[in-house]
Amino acid sequence: MTTIADPVIDRWYKDVENNLTFKIIAIDESDDSIEVQYLNGEIGEYDNDSWYNSTFDYIEEPEDWSAPFELDDEDLGYSDTDEHRRNMDNLNFDDYID
Repeated sequence: MTTIADPVIDRWYKDVENNLTFKIIAIDESDDSIEVQYLNGEIGEYDNDSWYNSTFDYIEEPEDWSAPFELDDEDLGYSDTDEHRRNMDNLNFDDYID
């Protein structure tokens, strides 16, 4: 089985034959290279021939894909730290009944 999945930046793939999960982080048309980052954080590279002769398939983004990259909420794009809850310090007894 050869790959029919075209390489797309920020898309996740699985190497079915080698059981590797990775994301494409760059495609360089000028030198025919596809740069990937594996789920364990390592960086790898494929050329077009090796890409299409491999057993890659599209997959959904892994649940805990950020673990090996040591990212925090800011890195993930979470800029709103407010939990949007009522401030319970300023409530009186009647507010609790509602």
